[in-house]
Amino acid sequence: MTLSTADIRQRFIDYFKGHGHQPVASSSLVPADDPTLLFTNAGMNQFKDLFLGAETRSYTRAVSSQRCVRAGGKHNDLENVGYTARHHTFFEMMGNFSFGDYFKTEAIEFAWNFLTKEVGLPKEKLLVTVYQEDDEAFDIWENHIGVPKDKIIRINTSDNFWSMGDTGPCGPCSEIFYDHGEHIWGGPPGTPEEDGDRFIEIWNLVFMQFNKQQDGTMEPLPKPSIDTGMGLERISAILQGVHSNYEIDLFQNLIKAAAQTVGTTDLQDKSLRVIADHIRSCSFLISDGVMPGNEGRGYVLRRIIRRAVRHGYKLGAKDIFFHKLVAALCNEMGEFYPELNDQRPVIEKVLRVEEEQFSKTLSRGMAMLNDVLENLDGDTVPGEVVFKLYDTYGFPADLTGDVAREHDYKIDEAGFEAAMQQQRQRAQQASNFGMNYNDQLRIDKQTAFTGYDQIEGEANIVELIRDNAFCDSLNDGDEGIIVLDSTPFYAEAGGQIGDKGVLQVANGEFQVTDTKKMGNAFAHFGKVVGSISKGEKATAKIDDASREAIKKNHSATHLLHAALREILGEHVNQKGSLVQADRMRFDFSHFEAVTQAQLDQIERRVNEEIRANHSLTTQLMDLDEAKESGAMALFGEKYDEKVRVVSMGPFSIELCGGTHVNRTGDIGLFKIVAEGGIASGVRRIEAVTGAVALDTVQQLQELIASAAGLLKTDASNLIDRIGQLQSHGKELEKALAAAKQKLASQQGSDMLGQAVDVNGVKLLSAKLDGVEPKALRGIMDDLKNRIGEGVVVLGVAGDNKVNLIVGVTKGLTDKVKAGELVNYIASQVGGKGGGRPDMAQAGGDQPENLGAALESVNAWLSDKL
Repeated sequence: MTLSTADIRQRFIDYFKGHGHQPVASSSLVPADDPTLLFTNAGMNQFKDLFLGAETRSYTRAVSSQRCVRAGGKHNDLENVGYTARHHTFFEMMGNFSFGDYFKTEAIEFAWNFLTKEVGLPKEKLLVTVYQEDDEAFDIWENHIGVPKDKIIRINTSDNFWSMGDTGPCGPCSEIFYDHGEHIWGGPPGTPEEDGDRFIEIWNLVFMQFNKQQDGTMEPLPKPSIDTGMGLERISAILQGVHSNYEIDLFQNLIKAAAQTVGTTDLQDKSLRVIADHIRSCSFLISDGVMPGNEGRGYVLRRIIRRAVRHGYKLGAKDIFFHKLVAALCNEMGEFYPELNDQRPVIEKVLRVEEEQFSKTLSRGMAMLNDVLENLDGDTVPGEVVFKLYDTYGFPADLTGDVAREHDYKIDEAGFEAAMQQQRQRAQQASNFGMNYNDQLRIDKQTAFTGYDQIEGEANIVELIRDNAFCDSLNDGDEGIIVLDSTPFYAEAGGQIGDKGVLQVANGEFQVTDTKKMGNAFAHFGKVVGSISKGEKATAKIDDASREAIKKNHSATHLLHAALREILGEHVNQKGSLVQADRMRFDFSHFEAVTQAQLDQIERRVNEEIRANHSLTTQLMDLDEAKESGAMALFGEKYDEKVRVVSMGPFSIELCGGTHVNRTGDIGLFKIVAEGGIASGVRRIEAVTGAVALDTVQQLQELIASAAGLLKTDASNLIDRIGQLQSHGKELEKALAAAKQKLASQQGSDMLGQAVDVNGVKLLSAKLDGVEPKALRGIMDDLKNRIGEGVVVLGVAGDNKVNLIVGVTKGLTDKVKAGELVNYIASQVGGKGGGRPDMAQAGGDQPENLGAALESVNAWLSDKL
């Protein structure tokens, strides 16, 4: 009986579980606390601290099937995926691990017995490699396992010596290879033919026995360990009797689903392999929290999605399709990876939205690329073209390279990188970086905050600052900074702005316009009336009305966050906020625009919680305890061991150091005033509360009443009245456009008699007056149909602008290319253009040269004919 891929995975885990190994779930594709990795790319990643001795666990043996992605950074074979038998963006690495428990003999026994006894591979089909100097491993294979000497190969390269880095744990490897047979080209490892497909590595045993020092010396590890890896796809291909990984049951089922979805019957098409591979990496990346974006992991995900989409449209897909394959993937892998089923709605939605966005520009970008390839001199797509496709149409460079390779071309990667670098420099030059005043000062004082319970209090002035320097006094009219030993003024943090108010002293006062943190001190910024001296006592009074408004908006951000997660999904996380007295804004992760219906639902949900009038409670907890209680941490915040947990009934629990209302009912009213995108995958909601929200509603009502009055209707019929006016306006626009088109066509017809003969070909080259540029295409098509065999060149001049169009009848396109001719003319009027061999358009900014440029066409055409 042939084992399924799922059976093989489970049999591997059960086998090692039966030999005392702890089954450990696959870790996320986003490595935890490991900045050296873009994605998890090996089974040992999650055990790195165990191997380094920085962590201990309750077990010393483990087994796992780890999901891995290799599609960025050092491990990037994206262009090979789908075209070779064993390249993937996503794969599963099965491994068994020993943390100072067993070593070489047991590791070799486990591997050999699993392959030959548990899954029944013929011993004569297997051969092994050892590191050149590892006599111990050679002896185990020969004398303990019984592998013939001629099937144990010594390798003296780094292929058989593994290290975690330039220093640290390392050791020799021993690999097990499967021989597919003489009918497949290739030689054993270590031979010139080793890159062939006959001998395939299926298992790598790493013997961690040394600690490499900075000077290169190898010190024996006190607890030698084992790290192994066996690719599930590779072993499945062997056990299922096929040569390519794409022929195993898992991939065949995905390929069939992809073929059905895009509407093709050719199951051997390599594009189906690309799609089947990419649905795995994209779905698992999204399930692990990665969203499509323009940098880092998000950009890699976007590249993979777009590559899959392009291959689907290449196969003839008529509509968006990629997200429909998530169901098939869940059927194949959802039982072992339940998070895939849990996240299925989110995965499908993210893929659908991303595909819809890319589809809008795909056809236009492909048309441009195909035109470039058709008219390309040489075998290389210029770097500036690759950059334009990236910058204008969202084509990653490797996607352009993919298409180019299919036509036996390559891309100018160096030119593309140069264009990218120029763009980065322009962006950097456009940025404005001002001096941060706070960074210029270092204050060693500490301020106690009393503002959770008080709006005023007595305090001592411990520092005065004027003109970026410490001083002993501030005089009337001076602007400066005052530091107190205690204050009710909240210093800007967590999105909440600093308090305003007044500091009163014996001979004057300090009007506080802002409060910020400077180290452990609270800095009060403002202006002096009278005089103030260091060491004086001051009465600190915050602007109570401003603080109350800020508290309303801040508490509303918590309710909004909870409502967004409830209505849009738990993928929503805060990405920033600004809480002011007159409004609030809230940035959050989300992959598409929020609909008006959703905004209405969110607004209604927040107001329901306001009316519930929950009492706000605050608790100081240990950080771990707070997280276990379900409290959400805010984006970008750093927390101490003790954190403040703010709860608003059962609806919202967050870690927050800001100031809040006593009860949600104190917020009064919540009104959303704007929603939009601010970055890839990040949205922003702006809202108001309390009296400002009421003012906003009243202003909207007044606006509606005024609009209804102008349109001579009442508010209830306003939409119908606007619709009537829009319909009437469109009818007038159509009539005007038809009249203009008729006049333009007549003008073109009148010029038909001006066509001249150029070596037996008719040429009509003319300047049109009073014709809108968008009418040129229709006029040109009409003239081409009526001129017979010939060339039509039309130009329109406006204010500092030229529009050109060239048409060539089909029988002439082998001699005359519309794109070449339009660029010849455009170069004389300060522009450039492009298009198909039979039709091309261009623009320019030198209308004074149009007449001469059109007159030059006769000579240009004569040379071509």
